[in-house]
Amino acid sequence: MQWEIVIGLEVHAQLSTHSKIFSGASTAYGAPPNTQACVIDLALPGVLPVLNKGAVERAIKFGLSVGAKINSPSIFARKNYFYPDLPKGYQISQYELPVVQGGTITIQIDGAEKTIHLTRAHLEEDAGKSLHEDFHGMSGIDLNRAGTPLLEIVSEPDMRSSAEAVSYAKTLHALVRWIGICDGNMQEGSFRCDANVSVRPRGTEKLGTRCEIKNLNSFRFLEKAIDYEARRQIEILEDGGAIRQETRLYDANKDETRTMRTKEDANDYRYFPDPDLLPVEISASWIEQVKSALPELPQARRDRYVAEFGLSAYDAAVLTASRETADYFEAVVKQLPAQAKLCANWIMGDINGQLNKEGIDISACPVNPPQLAALLTRIGDGTISGKAAKTVFESLWNGELDKNVDAIIAAKGLKQISDDSAIEKIVDQVLAANAQQVADYRAGKEKAFNSLVGQIMKATQGKANPAQVNAILKKKLDE
Repeated sequence: MQWEIVIGLEVHAQLSTHSKIFSGASTAYGAPPNTQACVIDLALPGVLPVLNKGAVERAIKFGLSVGAKINSPSIFARKNYFYPDLPKGYQISQYELPVVQGGTITIQIDGAEKTIHLTRAHLEEDAGKSLHEDFHGMSGIDLNRAGTPLLEIVSEPDMRSSAEAVSYAKTLHALVRWIGICDGNMQEGSFRCDANVSVRPRGTEKLGTRCEIKNLNSFRFLEKAIDYEARRQIEILEDGGAIRQETRLYDANKDETRTMRTKEDANDYRYFPDPDLLPVEISASWIEQVKSALPELPQARRDRYVAEFGLSAYDAAVLTASRETADYFEAVVKQLPAQAKLCANWIMGDINGQLNKEGIDISACPVNPPQLAALLTRIGDGTISGKAAKTVFESLWNGELDKNVDAIIAAKGLKQISDDSAIEKIVDQVLAANAQQVADYRAGKEKAFNSLVGQIMKATQGKANPAQVNAILKKKLDE
């Protein structure tokens, strides 16, 4: 039997506010345990939550970015469950009327676009954290995270492979960073994924029983966890067993998922409107104010790069993978508007390659846009060859000669020979010394031409303009 994997993701994006969603306590990362938990976070008797306007504004930003409906009023609810790091015994979340309803995310998969539909994006507070190390066999509770504002973004079960799930998660990660609502730091828990995975016989419509894999904090773990879980479910079904709905954890060391707890349904949480928080009225004028402050979105930039610069959809997607990369490209191409493809190739190739090698972001790139533009200008005007440009780029990256492109070219003797008469003289010398290869070419052996080009380039120490060499050599051979 052929099986189809069905995946939906729940992504928790920590919002970039300086204070928590219902208190004035700090959200800064890395503080000593329980030093950023105020009386509201601790749920001491008599305290009342006060909603952080900045958290709502960031949710509206996201909703507008994905073409969703912004609900007004939007209602906060109590999600009731017991866990040691949940001081109130319930979590303030949203259920029936979240801030964001619907919307879509467009992903790139195998060179094609696919639309993933969103169910909702709702605001909620984070819980604390249980610590199990260095407590002499006991566990500790750190409530620094309690009350940290989260936007939980829930997709429809539209993904059919781990590759699609990773593409969706990466696209969403780039978007929340692009619009400035989340720093996306997965190591610090600012962007976490829960994957709902089920399988069904290919061609059927009914969904299988799903299992939720919690707290996946890297794209690689997301992919591996989904692949393992799908294999596990298929093996159980093919052996005649049944899938039990449950919450599971992924063990990266063993590359497997394991049971955490039986999966609850919504009615198990006994949702009801929080009596301490009034419904949130989101006016049309507020929505318009947030909309006017939004940057140009990734999809709009991709479309513009294709239309304005003639780039391929693939190139446009790579250049808009992050706002920083897109801004870098724009700064370079602004100085070389007729050389957009050359700018794109260098950013996607040499720049990204070196960034990946050194594990740094483009915001920390040692070669700034004006320096790269100066280098590409010298390629375009024939001052240096593409090969020599690699040497100049390396010198720029390493900070040589005050990162002055012309000074590096002069110091290293990289200036290209572009004088027709000088090149013609060398071509004549090479032809005179290689009568047999000339005869071979004229007899139809094309490889002889490349050999002659190689000898001319060698004679000029690689400095001759390759296009001129090819043109002059061909003219002389065909005479």
